[in-house]
Amino acid sequence: MDTRWLGILLFDDVEELDAVGPWEVLSWWTANFADDGYRVTTFSVDGAPVRCAKGMTIVPDRAAADIGPLEVLVHPGGRGTRPMLEDAEHLERVRQWRRDVPLMTSVCTGSLVYAAAGLLAGRPATTHHASLDVLGGLDTSVEVRPDDRFVDDGDVVTSSGVSAGIDMALHLVVRLVGPERARQVRRGIQYDPEPPV
Repeated sequence: MDTRWLGILLFDDVEELDAVGPWEVLSWWTANFADDGYRVTTFSVDGAPVRCAKGMTIVPDRAAADIGPLEVLVHPGGRGTRPMLEDAEHLERVRQWRRDVPLMTSVCTGSLVYAAAGLLAGRPATTHHASLDVLGGLDTSVEVRPDDRFVDDGDVVTSSGVSAGIDMALHLVVRLVGPERARQVRRGIQYDPEPPV
């Protein structure tokens, strides 16, 4: 079976957990169940290291031009998405990914970029609670879902703020393989949230 690739975009001022949360889920899954036929990679536009929102530096696996066909793309959020909303080159890049990638996903304010690129027109979507109004303002046809942890609209999945990317990534495992595999991954990473407050 040909390997199907899952790609996580990295960029300066990306919110750390937006990228690393899905990475933990997807990398644990693909490392422990290689026979499922998926692998995960990280990439930045130019392949250079990125400095995240809170100071972590991450070295991506490759540059955007070197990733090849993807089955799933994860666009995280963070402060770095704000300039992207008016970056014509990045928005066109996102539109091209939409044409080439079967399943587009976002974490937190990554959905704002999708809205600015026109990917969410007439669709339900969510984002970080502090940016719900921004999402609706970027495209008034978006059906903003303020209470959803993630929104699956077929070929586009958006998730709310930061840690919701973990839940969204587990949902991807359900979609791509099945609920039992997602349960195995959840147990493997010991993700069983019981907030202390």
